[in-house]
Amino acid sequence: MRSARDPNATAIAVLRIVVGLFFIVFGEYKVFGTQFTLHGGFQHYVSGMIHGGAYPFMVPVLKTILAHCATLMAFAVAYGELLIGISLVIGVRSRLASFFGFLLMMAMWLSGGYPGAAAPFWEYWGASLDWSIFTLCFLVLMLGQPEQVWSFGGKR
Repeated sequence: MRSARDPNATAIAVLRIVVGLFFIVFGEYKVFGTQFTLHGGFQHYVSGMIHGGAYPFMVPVLKTILAHCATLMAFAVAYGELLIGISLVIGVRSRLASFFGFLLMMAMWLSGGYPGAAAPFWEYWGASLDWSIFTLCFLVLMLGQPEQVWSFGGKR
């Protein structure tokens, strides 16, 4: 195990904690408020993605979610974001949380980052910045050893 003085281990821990804090905030307002889960917030986001941001192959998936299990998916997203954030901040099961965070961000990226068929290649990256940055952070956390320092789940 690296010591807390290892700058790489410290940098990964800072990344883990900062991303975790973002996801605690993202999940907190969804879990402890009812607008996102019970009063149409999730459906509003998904509807917006269907009508102007989803990659074409994702539109049937999003329509199915809206038609059949929107409330269940709203709660899954809300609690998932909160649990990902808590896991990363305390440093317990960080790689597993990062895996689920990566999947969530990829789903968001494919559901909301489509610039259109005629867009130049660089616009695919520009349209995805809301999700691609966190996707890359989760990838780094999955590949690294995020619990080496400042965690309750690290090896002692």
